[in-house]
Amino acid sequence: MSTPVGGGRFDIADIVRAHGAELKARHVLSRAQRRVLTDIAQCRTEALGGHVEQCTACGYERPVYRSCRNRHCPKCQALTQEKWIEEQRQRMLDMKHFHVVFTLPAQLRPLVAFAPRLLYDVLLRAAGRTLLEFGRRNLEATLGATLVLHTWTRELSYHPHVHAIVTAGGLLNDGSSFRALQGNYLFPVDNLATVLRAKLLDMLWRAHRNGAFACFDDFADPEGFQRMVNRLPKSWNAYAKASFNKGEHVLQYLGRYTHRVGIANSRLLNVEHNAVTFRTKGSGTQTLHPVEFLHRLVQHVLPAGFHKIRHVGLYASVPKRDQARQLLDQQPPPRSSETWQERLRRLTGRDILQCPRCHCVLRIRPLPNKNRLRALRWCRAPPPSSTAALAS
Repeated sequence: MSTPVGGGRFDIADIVRAHGAELKARHVLSRAQRRVLTDIAQCRTEALGGHVEQCTACGYERPVYRSCRNRHCPKCQALTQEKWIEEQRQRMLDMKHFHVVFTLPAQLRPLVAFAPRLLYDVLLRAAGRTLLEFGRRNLEATLGATLVLHTWTRELSYHPHVHAIVTAGGLLNDGSSFRALQGNYLFPVDNLATVLRAKLLDMLWRAHRNGAFACFDDFADPEGFQRMVNRLPKSWNAYAKASFNKGEHVLQYLGRYTHRVGIANSRLLNVEHNAVTFRTKGSGTQTLHPVEFLHRLVQHVLPAGFHKIRHVGLYASVPKRDQARQLLDQQPPPRSSETWQERLRRLTGRDILQCPRCHCVLRIRPLPNKNRLRALRWCRAPPPSSTAALAS
């Protein structure tokens, strides 16, 4: 497996196909994790079907297979991300924003493993309420924020945290004006972390009291919950910095976080039968056995249907956002009429409607039988995976 696929790139799908069965034999996986492995392995392959593109002039043809569209697949996020960014242009205020990060303490990770949906939801709600409370308390105003849940480090270790993009100001409670923050300072991060801790533990206590953790072994003892709280650090990690002054820059910055998966194919440096090497931070690298690599990867599979992106304050209320935009003398940007084919051409520089040889029109026809398809696949291979069928 040391030869890169797709013209110089390694592919996580190849690792899944080669070592997925061993992973399932060694570890107990959830239904969602098994579904993700299956989808990644089948993405853009004959298993999902597709069509053939054939040139009307020179006869060039290639099979194009459907994408799995799983949000955890490293090959299925480019167009989804761009579509999301376009939708957020209608929501985002064209002003300075801050980037805030809230991190869940390591001592809570066993509880997260037991009830991930509840813990992720509590973390997102506590982070949103903390930001809104500081806006009301310090500015007497309603802020706007978009929050995104991530669970990984660059080494693929498990590290749940929330990224929040926060407006540098807010709509006054009486709606009379918009109060902007001056300078590169939002709120004291230590105070943000303290309030987050209090809100999150209060939500966990309510959930515990309502029986949400009834089968969690550590809470079999009536004092178990309090012992967990006593082990938690008094100071939690929070981080804040000024991001960009213009809304468009904020969108491009935020887009990198919203649809990012644990690791992209582009970070794979080498794949052997017993070792996967990938880039971490800066010039750093990490080498893992393929099964351990996949085990780390599936740790970051979210519960089915879980919404990892949340909007609060101005970004959750159309009337308040419109009022803020009016006070800031801004107009919502025009909606894009760009088709997915045009979006793909902008992202990749490739026009999927044109023959790559003679630039004439490609026509689409159904896939042939398997024998003919096998010959077609070997004689005229599909283009590199970075561009092939991004939107199929």
